[in-house]
Amino acid sequence: MEKKNELGSYLDTISLLLLGIVLVAFPLSFTSLTTDAFSVIKQVIVAASVLILLVLFGIKMINNGKISIKRTPFDLPLILLLGASLLSTFLSLNRFDSALALVPFVMAILSYFVIINTAKSESSVLFLISSLVIGATVVSVLSVLSFFKIYILPFQFTHAQAFTPLGSLLDEALYLAFVLGVTLTIIWPVLTAKKAKELTGTPLVFALLSIVITIGLSITIYKLFVIQKPLLLPYETGFQTAFAAISQDSNRVIPGFLSGSGFGTYNTVFTRFKQVAYNYNPTLWSFTFFRSSSFVLELLATTGVLGLLSFLYLSFQVVKSKKNGKHHSSRTLFVTTLGILIAAFLLPFSYITYTLFFVVLGLYASVKALQNSDNFFEVDLHLVAARRGLFNLVSSDHQTKRNSKILPVGLLLVIILIVGSLGFQIVRFAISDFQMQKSLVAASQNNAQQLYDEQNKAIQGFPYRDAYYRIFSQTNFTLANNFASSQPKNASPSAKVQQDIYTLIQQSINSARRATQVAPLTSLNWTNLSNIYKGLIGFGQNAEQFALVTAQQAVALDPNNPQLYINLGGIFYQLKQWDNAQRQFQIAIQLKPDLANAYYNLGHALEEKGELQTALTQYQTVKSLVSSDKDASKRIEDEIAKLEGRIGDAAQKGSQAALSPTDSEQSPLEISTPSAKLPVQKEPVKIPAPESVSPTPTPTEKVTGTPTPQP
Repeated sequence: MEKKNELGSYLDTISLLLLGIVLVAFPLSFTSLTTDAFSVIKQVIVAASVLILLVLFGIKMINNGKISIKRTPFDLPLILLLGASLLSTFLSLNRFDSALALVPFVMAILSYFVIINTAKSESSVLFLISSLVIGATVVSVLSVLSFFKIYILPFQFTHAQAFTPLGSLLDEALYLAFVLGVTLTIIWPVLTAKKAKELTGTPLVFALLSIVITIGLSITIYKLFVIQKPLLLPYETGFQTAFAAISQDSNRVIPGFLSGSGFGTYNTVFTRFKQVAYNYNPTLWSFTFFRSSSFVLELLATTGVLGLLSFLYLSFQVVKSKKNGKHHSSRTLFVTTLGILIAAFLLPFSYITYTLFFVVLGLYASVKALQNSDNFFEVDLHLVAARRGLFNLVSSDHQTKRNSKILPVGLLLVIILIVGSLGFQIVRFAISDFQMQKSLVAASQNNAQQLYDEQNKAIQGFPYRDAYYRIFSQTNFTLANNFASSQPKNASPSAKVQQDIYTLIQQSINSARRATQVAPLTSLNWTNLSNIYKGLIGFGQNAEQFALVTAQQAVALDPNNPQLYINLGGIFYQLKQWDNAQRQFQIAIQLKPDLANAYYNLGHALEEKGELQTALTQYQTVKSLVSSDKDASKRIEDEIAKLEGRIGDAAQKGSQAALSPTDSEQSPLEISTPSAKLPVQKEPVKIPAPESVSPTPTPTEKVTGTPTPQP
């Protein structure tokens, strides 16, 4: 029995120490070795620690011969929220995108359950709060130093006044504000002390740390409003897109209402359902938002009514729990938890912010349990033999309980199975992300071979991210153009070079198509595929038709984006279909009447049609819209002068021939000219056609060849 108790104590200490380390490291961890320097490493740290702690929990239960768990009023709403999120992911058309966002959310929720089952004493709660405060204090110090341009970190990208290890000044402000609320749990005696001699011990230390956090928070707020103002989605757009997502998805009426678009897929909601009025915002109109105006509105859009109701139920249980909170520690933690909930209705939450929420909620529940509050207690679960020989699951107060290790062993096996499968995928994700970042570094160093190889490895290692396929498709297409342009003029490339070019083109198209399969509702994927086909016009069979079909699909998924109509019109322009191009440019102008590039494109289409006077009107509109841009003004003035000269010549000659299009004097439309275009072939090569939208892709296709890229 003594060895059993010693092992249990040892496991408790390890679990508590690991949690403390994570709470300190969480806000401070960042690395340039991943594609996202701030979020990916934090997600991996939390996921790894939660999975390890779950295994330790299972071992402790076997050691104790029973399953002892903490029961709180927050358990059921959190489980319902988790269930609603899982259902939304399962029903989502962008299922892989949703799953990638869901896993960190699940780990954040599990951190709540880990905390309440680890912090079982006042000293353990104090240790966790201390860890949380220490991490926030270091963040505050870094914020103050960076404000005064004192850069102590060796990484170049950290040498900026707006730098924060949390990645966003808004996230830093929320993090410091919420942790400052947690410190009140410890420093309350200092705030209420009437004599100086009472200001001693741990509360005084925390009071000093809270001063540092307050200073850091104040400077962060200043930087937030003066140095780097956050781009937040207007509430009007947030409300409109959220309610449209659950009511206007014609192909998914019931799933959309109940489960939204899928957890973590707000970007698709935004592009599909934003209104035309959004284009009138001069600052935000060209941005795609991945978060809504507030966390609650994002939940409604992405997890539907079920997700929203689960969160409201959780909020209700938090408010309801106040009635038995008489001790200052539970009162202050209640206020902090309530403050985070209120912020969720007002502000967008990132992964960092909602993870902190579940941590604070876990600390609050742990304190309530230590104070023997109603509905906060620990129960023991056992398997007992019923009268008919079956097994029932009962709590510790059952009259016929009988200790058995069957249930703890079964629980540990389930935990190991879950941890093993999730852990394997998390490791794959982390390695592939590291490889993708290496490829981006290789690109900056003009190392084409490493760029190609690392991106290929990243995709093969974790074939579920549409961005990987999209980037790889662009890499292959660029390399194909480099091969073609590097050949001597008027010389036929060798068979090896031709095969390499064809292989790269095939891989480019296949990767771009795969992106549309992994995330079929992401307009950017279809735009990327369309741009590749556009660059193959004249080189590949039916490339022009494929470019049009995919561009139209992009428009269908982002119908109020004027830039997509300019893209589509640009393809018609390249095909010399002036009337069709004109119609698309006019739609872009209707969507955004102050978009200079739309008038510029329309002017070129009209000029090609021979409608010079009408084209001149468009150019004059462009001139008035770009008057503050010196370079753009000079360019449009030159074009206006040339066009006026043509109109004058036509008037003098009285000939309609003068109104015919010119082919060499004017600058081509930038939108009509692909950034990279392969040379026209006498006999266009056969290229893969775009595939229809598939909600269940199989993104495991390997590349068909391994060309040797050249820089």
